[in-house]
Amino acid sequence: MIKTLSNNISFLRTMLYLSAFVILVVGALTYRSITEVTKSSEMVTHTYKVNVELEQILSNLKDAETGQRGFIITRDSLFLDSYISGRSKINNSFAELKVLTRNDTLLNTNLIALNSLINKRLIAFQTSYSSLPKDDIDDPTFISNFRTGKSLMDSISTKIKSIVTLQNNILQTRKNEYESDLMATPLLLFSLLLCSLILMYVAYNNIYKNIKKLKATNEALEIFKESTNQSEIVSKHGSWTWNVKNNVFTFSDNLYRLIGEQPQSFKPTIENFLNYVHPEDAEQLSEQVEQMKEDVELPYIYYRVVHKNGNIKHLKAYGKSLINEDNDTVLLGTTADITDEIMSFRALEERNMELERNNKELSSFNYVASHDLQEPLRKIQTFLSRLEDEEAENLSSKGTKYIDRIQNAATRMRLLIDDLLQFSRSNKADKVIEESNINLLLEAAKQDLAEVISAENAEITSDTFPTIKVIPFQIQQLFINLLGNAIKYKAEGRTPKIVITHKVVDAEDEENIVKPKKPFYHKITFTDNGIGFEEQYAEQIFILFSRLHNKDEYSGTGIGLSICKKIVENHSGYITASGQPGKGAVFTVYLPID
Repeated sequence: MIKTLSNNISFLRTMLYLSAFVILVVGALTYRSITEVTKSSEMVTHTYKVNVELEQILSNLKDAETGQRGFIITRDSLFLDSYISGRSKINNSFAELKVLTRNDTLLNTNLIALNSLINKRLIAFQTSYSSLPKDDIDDPTFISNFRTGKSLMDSISTKIKSIVTLQNNILQTRKNEYESDLMATPLLLFSLLLCSLILMYVAYNNIYKNIKKLKATNEALEIFKESTNQSEIVSKHGSWTWNVKNNVFTFSDNLYRLIGEQPQSFKPTIENFLNYVHPEDAEQLSEQVEQMKEDVELPYIYYRVVHKNGNIKHLKAYGKSLINEDNDTVLLGTTADITDEIMSFRALEERNMELERNNKELSSFNYVASHDLQEPLRKIQTFLSRLEDEEAENLSSKGTKYIDRIQNAATRMRLLIDDLLQFSRSNKADKVIEESNINLLLEAAKQDLAEVISAENAEITSDTFPTIKVIPFQIQQLFINLLGNAIKYKAEGRTPKIVITHKVVDAEDEENIVKPKKPFYHKITFTDNGIGFEEQYAEQIFILFSRLHNKDEYSGTGIGLSICKKIVENHSGYITASGQPGKGAVFTVYLPID
């Protein structure tokens, strides 16, 4: 949106420059046209004055000639006044012509020639009437001089006409040029004005469209502003900006609310804001603000503010700089109310402390279970053994039966305590994961079950395992429980057979791996030919104390598979089970590959 606005401003600026240029061109052409008209007018006036002066010279010369003839005919000196005044007027006209033609070399040359002819003609006047014998106009010398005067007069008249013709030709040429310019200028002016109008229309149309867009944008901005305000209120955060060049801050409405004030209730400055900061945090926050002004960045900072009603709120602030359209550096910041997070964190800490206390109590229980509870149980079993050895003959058959039941119950209780201790140890947090030889752990598990394996003639085959990062004693216990479980639930009249396989699998290819944390896993499968189970119990068998068979049919506490699941979870893995009644069961363990 900002880029579009900038482009529109550039377009309007270009239109303005073009329109101003067209107006300047129109003004220049108008000025040129007026100048040409003025020059043409001055030229016409100049030519007119030159022609008038020339005609005046010719007229004065003719007056002088007329006066000469009157004098010759009448011998009246009164006629010589025209000659004398004509000479003076001719000189005045030549003086005026010199002024008018001072910049015209060609005209000056013609005037010089004309002046020479006029001087000769005037000399001829004097020669004519001075050579005239008294009352003898037929004198040959006089006639010759008179004819010479006439010839000079004709030459003068011709010269003046040629000069006038030359002036008129120059005037006509300039008139033609002016008329040509005068005809072209209106067309050019009209074209330029038309272009100017077109440019103005385009600019107006663009401005109109931009105003409509700006109106729509302003409406959208108002909606966005209100949405932002509501979002800040809901999410409990406020925003602020700092113009580095002008050192001017702006605070959003909700930033005021975060410190317990009404929106825009005071001037947005650091000094005013610090008045609401907790006294214990004010100095540190001031230092961080000064560092912000130096680095033009604000990493995450945490501080408290105190409302007027005494409530204390925990705030978190962050700022990042950018360059705006005016090439000024502006720091954009956000401040969030994290009071609920702090309270939740403290509640979580209290729960963790409570959990730690419970763990300590559980550890105490483990100690009691492993020592204090087993001690009286051992005494019960010891005294039952002595009773059987020393008083068996004195007991009735019913008494002997009761003693057997007590002995079985004590044995079962001892087994239950051992399994509970084992389950508790699988929950302990002090687990050390290390590179382990799984083949050795499997062999150790077989050694622990050697007596049972031998008694049942169980056949166990397995793949060769790679080295895997595990908690060794827990994986060994996992193998013991899964092998022991497969042998315990053997099918009647069938030799137990257990097949253990291993391969590396892609998590995406295994439907049993839900939300995998690693891309690849070790897949270890235990397949037996025991009694199996219904598929509907595949999840239930991993629940603590869950049993699918009567305790009189199969011994056990219902804890073994729960221990297996806990061990696999300690390794961030997965364990699943599937079975078919009378055919056997399959237990699959997935351990992640780091």
